[in-house]
Amino acid sequence: MHTTVLQRPIDRVEADALIVHHFAGGHRAGGATGDVDRALGGLISELAARGDLATDVGGVTPLFTRAGVAAPRVLVAGLGDPQRVDAETLRRAIGAAVRKARDLGARRIAVGALGSGIGGLTPSETARATVEGARLGLYRYRPAAADAIGDTGDHGIDELVLVDPDADRVEEVSDGIRWGEATADGVELARDLVNLPPNVATPTHLAKVAEELARDHGFAVTIGDRAWAEAHGMGAFLAVAQGAGHEPRFIVLEHDPSRGKEAPLVLVGKGVTFDSGGVSIKGRAGMEAMKSDMAGGAAVLGAMRTLGRLRSPRRVVALVPATENMLDAHAYRPADVLRASNGLTIEVISTDAEGRLLLADALAYAQRLKPKAVVDLATLTGACVVALGRGTAAGRFANDDALASRIDAAAAATHERVWPLPLWPEYLDDLDSDVADMKNSSGKPHGGAPIAAAFLQRFVDYPWVHLDIAGVAMRDDVRGYHTKGATGFGVRLLVHWVTHA
Repeated sequence: MHTTVLQRPIDRVEADALIVHHFAGGHRAGGATGDVDRALGGLISELAARGDLATDVGGVTPLFTRAGVAAPRVLVAGLGDPQRVDAETLRRAIGAAVRKARDLGARRIAVGALGSGIGGLTPSETARATVEGARLGLYRYRPAAADAIGDTGDHGIDELVLVDPDADRVEEVSDGIRWGEATADGVELARDLVNLPPNVATPTHLAKVAEELARDHGFAVTIGDRAWAEAHGMGAFLAVAQGAGHEPRFIVLEHDPSRGKEAPLVLVGKGVTFDSGGVSIKGRAGMEAMKSDMAGGAAVLGAMRTLGRLRSPRRVVALVPATENMLDAHAYRPADVLRASNGLTIEVISTDAEGRLLLADALAYAQRLKPKAVVDLATLTGACVVALGRGTAAGRFANDDALASRIDAAAAATHERVWPLPLWPEYLDDLDSDVADMKNSSGKPHGGAPIAAAFLQRFVDYPWVHLDIAGVAMRDDVRGYHTKGATGFGVRLLVHWVTHA
């Protein structure tokens, strides 16, 4: 889908469908909506007065046009309360409207600009939210994504036109389009990777994606195999990989415009490409969803794609430890004792607590980079889903208040919400072991998310945030700019954090 900005009175724009906005509460149509309303002889105002417009956020009212409007169909997108409009409102409204336009057969869609300053948004911010909402709302899984890593796919739309007749705003709108497209590219990559079947999205496939990102954006890349991990003493990572049919890969991807002069921001993503639970095998019900256990790694790769497209001036290193968690005669067992790369020994209580073992060696590896800050994302615990619900927020744990505040700000700005959870030393008591420095799980039914975070904290010695994204990596409904399946959660949050660090 190609996105452009056009200077022209909106009623004269030739498109298959024209999208304008309307607020709830009987507010009079203004801006582009007012122009279209006048061209339609007051039809929109008429319908609003009768209560026949769906003005709640995400509501869409299709109209056939009268003479005076070049487009054959107008879709009125609801924006809800004008006092509560923000970028998220616009993303949700546009996502629903463009999807409706596509369902009605539109291939060229024009969107009228919001009035200046609505919701406190600049023209650039409005354009960015519009593009993000449209691209992500039109996303659909494509089996071809396995062979087209750099392709953003067929959205079913040929062109999205942002219509703004104000010549003074065109440059800002164009900048917003650039940001929106780069962000959507990253989210779409993350969604594709999670949605792919696990026999396709293997550790080798993730490594291939990293290599293509390196080629496209000039990143440095290291793909560590089993021997590489052994040389780095990654006993925790390698233990999980013992029973895997597909070979593990430890991905290191670096964007360094500073040429080593700047301490890096490090992004760490759990990359379990399928989680059977290992010897501590999961129940069969819903196990197919365990292809999404690499959603953290997918988000990190998606964020790197966006940062590469934006040519971010910050030094960023992505770490994705990738393996399956399977079971065979070589698989690691409960009661095994492992040695992580920082020397700590770990008694295995559950082989289904494997994600923290991958992250342990990745977080220890991050130490050698002398990072400015590290953020990890992982579908780590079902306990976090119980605590915060599904599709609502990620659990946020931090050992540094300043970094936590910046992550919270990024979450608020992108509406990829996080909620602070405790990281108190008492949680480590549940990991006391008689045969090792610590257990990998308490084996108890309570406190799962903070206990897992406390385990990870033993491997960090720098400002660090852990995001447990188990409840937000997948959706089973379609709403606004969210589609069924993978969400790509974390890409926009990470990009905002890096670009505002």
